[in-house]
Amino acid sequence: MEKIASFQIDHIRLLPGLYVSRQDKFGDTILTTFDMRFKQPNKEPVIDMPALHTIEHLGATFLRSHKDWANKTVYFGPMGCRTGFYVILEGKRSSTEVLPLIIELMDWIQAFEGDIPGAAPGECGNYSEQNLNMAKWEAARYGALLKKAGKENLNYPA
Repeated sequence: MEKIASFQIDHIRLLPGLYVSRQDKFGDTILTTFDMRFKQPNKEPVIDMPALHTIEHLGATFLRSHKDWANKTVYFGPMGCRTGFYVILEGKRSSTEVLPLIIELMDWIQAFEGDIPGAAPGECGNYSEQNLNMAKWEAARYGALLKKAGKENLNYPA
């Protein structure tokens, strides 16, 4: 089997950031997958499961409810390695184009109060594994990085 593109990225040199992972064409539609890399792979502790789960619920809710991006959001979910998330958006998009949206999402998570959307037994298969405080901490850390992101945080290492 051929090694998939995401396994060909140099994870030794990869920094936290927001990267275009791939662009796929389906008929006339292009979908852009973004690598929202919260952690430096193999160098930082990964996101703990309850925080990861909370960010997943909040991120999906925010993006699918966003006034400008709801109808362009295809998917939001965690990476299996727990170093970040993938978001898939309709259209040929760049990291710089969606950077304000992802910063807005991180600010929204930091400010979120109340019940976590979808965190009830009838709505989620593991509803009790949530940690809003740690999700806010992770969002604050990632959001701060994105607010000062340079090329090294927006373009995969060559």
